[in-house]
Amino acid sequence: MFTLQVQIRQQGDYVSLHHDLMVGFGAWEFDPMDLENPFPNGEGSVHLWQGVDDYLSPVILQRYIAQRLPWIEYHELAGMGHTLPMAEGVSDQIVKALLLGKNES
Repeated sequence: MFTLQVQIRQQGDYVSLHHDLMVGFGAWEFDPMDLENPFPNGEGSVHLWQGVDDYLSPVILQRYIAQRLPWIEYHELAGMGHTLPMAEGVSDQIVKALLLGKNES
């Protein structure tokens, strides 16, 4: 088992999944669509990686957010789910995109 998987599941599968569900379906104190661009002068962007097969964070929701907030650089990965950073090579792809500005997704 990958080290990251151990860290994610250190409190048990039920608790880890429960935390994700509480964030995803709980009451938030703000509407994410009201977020202001943290980079109004174009000096940066927020990256969002989404696995197409993620059943906890629906891809249609992430697509909508990325379309409405143009300062988000959206990366969609086919064949990936909620734990996409654990897939082989994905972490390298994320780091490369962040450090070098390479979007290979």
